[in-house]
Amino acid sequence: MKLSARNILRGKVVEIVTGAVTSHVRIDIGGAIVTASVTNAAVQELDLAVGKPAAAVIKASDVMVGVDD
Repeated sequence: MKLSARNILRGKVVEIVTGAVTSHVRIDIGGAIVTASVTNAAVQELDLAVGKPAAAVIKASDVMVGVDD
């Protein structure tokens, strides 16, 4: 797989919560959990399942940083 995105976090699917149209896919990337909202069709097409390897691909033009006062 070749992508233009540079933020590719590889890990393992630990949970899939399926809704009416979309699913929340949780990926453990070494102790941290990244959650992605994808269509149910994408879950099926990618053959996502708990325990399988997957990658969270993050493409963003801006990252905001905040601190508590």
